[in-house]
Order: sequence, then structure tokens, then C-alpha cells
Amino acid sequence: MFAAMIIHRLLVGGAALTLALSPRASTQSPLTGLDPYVARGVRDWNVPGLAIAVVKDDSVVFAKGYGVRRLGTRDSVNTHTLFANASTTKAFTSFVVELMADEGKLRLDAPVVTYRPGFRLSDPAATREITIADLLSHRTGVPEADYIWYEDTSSFPEIMRRLSYVPFNAPVRSHFEYQNITYALAGNIAAERAHTTWERLVQERILAPLGMRETTTGTPDEKTHPNMAFAHDYVNDTVRVIPRYATDNIAAAGAMYSSVSDMSIWIRFLLDSARLGGKRMLSPRGYADLFAPRILVDEKQFYPTARLTHPRFQGYGEGWFLEDYRGEFVAFHTGSIDGMTAIVGLIPERRLGVVIFANRDHAELRHALMYTVFDDYIGASKHDWGAEMLTMYSALREDGKKAERQIDASHVTGTQPSLPLSRYAGVYTDSLYGTATVKLAGNKLGVSFGPLSAADLEPWHYDSFMAYWRDAYRGRQLVTFRLADDGTVAGLAVGDDVFFERVAVKR
Repeated sequence: MFAAMIIHRLLVGGAALTLALSPRASTQSPLTGLDPYVARGVRDWNVPGLAIAVVKDDSVVFAKGYGVRRLGTRDSVNTHTLFANASTTKAFTSFVVELMADEGKLRLDAPVVTYRPGFRLSDPAATREITIADLLSHRTGVPEADYIWYEDTSSFPEIMRRLSYVPFNAPVRSHFEYQNITYALAGNIAAERAHTTWERLVQERILAPLGMRETTTGTPDEKTHPNMAFAHDYVNDTVRVIPRYATDNIAAAGAMYSSVSDMSIWIRFLLDSARLGGKRMLSPRGYADLFAPRILVDEKQFYPTARLTHPRFQGYGEGWFLEDYRGEFVAFHTGSIDGMTAIVGLIPERRLGVVIFANRDHAELRHALMYTVFDDYIGASKHDWGAEMLTMYSALREDGKKAERQIDASHVTGTQPSLPLSRYAGVYTDSLYGTATVKLAGNKLGVSFGPLSAADLEPWHYDSFMAYWRDAYRGRQLVTFRLADDGTVAGLAVGDDVFFERVAVKR
């Protein structure tokens, strides 16, 4: 009922009764005190650099950068610093898909095979049933499979081929399953229907018309974009610079970089029902579709912040998570890629929006600041979201450390591998997970999973080895060589579910 009422408001684009409290009466700006609050949060959460902008009605009412673009330098973050949009890119993709629907070039309710006859997933019946709308709302039933594209240089057709081996987790449209690859497919189909690429489609239909000149698709180079944030993560409990990761092989799901200055333009545009110069760029139907709850999201697939904010409903539209907060309808999306975070949050009824970028891996200060800005306009809140969420996420981080300690506790000392190290070297493959190559260099083993992911193997116990990733921020992973009855190496197991079969011996 509540969600349906909000959808009606979005469709008609007019004024409606506000369910929440009125903003607190004051001659001061609602955002008085936000600046020192953000600065304190950056310190408390150990974030090297952050930028934030707040839009109210048709104005940017707050915009500022904090900290540095790279630790060890004095290169300050400002409102024009480029950060990774990561999955906040999905809102741009859903927008251009809706544009193609407005122009009659595709239908949201049409099966994917209508436009991609070669589309194949592991369930033939489900393959025929999945629609474009299913791709945009993560309701295909195919679980997350980021291991297919992450740290891999495979082409998108190859990524789709490997996706066809992923077993379904649930029937189509029965369950929310966040899926980057199928989202990228939706963007690629929209581009094909427009006889162009996804990058050009977004540039020509959104970025150029809106004047978002600082925003770029793909992964930019620091040499041509000097005002760019560097990625950071914890390495052995210390925040350090880490390699910046590219997502270009699934571009439509997460390959954009932008600034809070440019993203403020995007937010103002969306809050004005996608109008440019007083004219709608998207039909009322298409605009409402973006924020219409297409599937509910259970608590396991939602954010831990819900433990504190207690939404009555959690859903997903097209490129937007949806929830209620203090009686208000909220649309938001996060973006996360190694060492970078983003969040864009909207309260459409109040024409209120916020964007936050940071350059530390999963710096969840982003959520705290979004809800703090919302509180500033809804009315006084008893919550200090920065402090409360820091406590919760610190506890979650400690839980992760407990799991690490359990691995150490299971370590059986005094054992050695069954075979000489050279006997483990070889090539191991799996139709879904690709190729793992084990090599012996000197008296040490190393393993690579594709061209970008490598680890050093240290004997752990018996035929299990601890893989220490060469990108140290990724930590470690226990792997086990399994022997055949004749004593030769049959394969390599990673975790409980992944098994690479040995196919050749490296000499």
C-alpha cells in the first residue's frame, strides 16, 4: 500500500501529502553542523579521503571534500575529485534501457532471447522466461558470480559463456539475487538496440545533455585525470594504497568515474522527474519504473544498517535499492570496488539527495552520512549514526577476524605434503571458474587464477596450502590438492565447492 502510493506520486509528478515530520523550525540551515560532523567521521572511520554533496530542490546546498586523494601526500580531495562510481553506475544503465523502451526499441517485459537468441543459462526453461526487467532488478534466480569477471580480462561473450554453467539459486522472479553480469547484459542489449556501445549511449543520452563533463565511462588513467582518488584498504590492520581495479569487462554494471560536483547534476535531474530545460527526457511511465519496487529484498541480501534503521520494507527497483526511513520513501544505491566506495541516496518526495564518495574499501561511513543528512531535513533524531554504525561495523570486522582465528586453530602442525613440490605444479581447469596454474619457482609454489590474480603457496598441513595473495589486502585462502588412487594429483580444491581438475603438468 505504502509503496503503491509512492509510485502514484512519481507517476503524476505532483504534490502529495507528506507522511513524515516537517523539517525542524529554525532560522539556521538544516545542515548547520554537517561540516564538522563529516570531518569527525573521516577521522573516526580512518578514511583517507571523502567528498560529499547535498541537493535540495534544484540547488546544491552543501558540497565539500575532506582528506587526501592518496595517503602520504598533501593532494587534497575536492568536489571535482574523481572516484569510482562502481555499482551506482547501474542507475545510468537502467535509465538508458528505459529510454530505449520509450523509443520502442525494446520492451521491458520481453524475454531476453527476443534480442539475444544465443542467450543461455543453466536452466533452459528459465532462460526462455527471463525478461529485460528481470535483468534490471536482480530477479533472474542466478546467484552472484563475480568470480567469473573479477581480476579477469575475458571478453563479455566469454563471461556470458561461463555464466551458463552457474546453477540457479531460485526460480525466476522468486528471490532477489544481486548479479553484476546479467545487469551488464541489460546495458549491452540497450546499446545494441541503439546501434552503438553502452559507453557511447550513456555519453550521448545522459552525460553530454546534462553537462556532466567530469564523468567518464570506463577506468580512467591518472595521467590524463590528475585529480583522481587512489584506492586504499587495510593491509595487516594498516590502511595503505592498493592497486586501482578496473571493471571494464562488465562496464554497464559498474565502470564509471565521477565527482560529487557532476553527480549533483545527476541528482538534481532525477529529483526533477528527469527534466532537462523543463522537458521530460523520460516518460512518466519510464521514470516511475526506476523506483517501482520490482522485488523484495530479504535481510541477508540487504545492508547491515537495517539492524539499526529498521525499515518496514526493503526492495529493489531498476538500479535502486528501495526502503522506508522515518516514514519517507528512500531510493539509494551503493558502489564498492577494491579500495573505493560510493553511495547515492534520494528522498524524491522532499526533492532531497546526497552523494558520497570515499577512497577506502567499504568505508561504511557513507551510510551514516546519508541518514544524517536525511535526519537534518526530516527533523531531529536521537541517533548519532556515525558513532552507532561505527560500533556495529567494527563488531562485524571482529567477527571476520574470529573466522581467521578459527582457521589458525584448525592448523595441524608437524605435517608435510605427500609429494615433492614439483609434483603439484600443473594446469587445473573448471568450466565455470576457468584456469588455475600452479608453478614451482625455486623451492616455493605459486598459483595464478587468470592473468591478474596470483598467490604464493605455503605448506599448511598435509596436502593443504595457504595461499597468500600477492595483493596483500586480499588476505589469504586455504587450498587443498586432492590425490587420485594412484598417488598422482587429481585436482585443486578452493573452499568446499570449487574444484579445478588437473589437465596438464608444468615442467
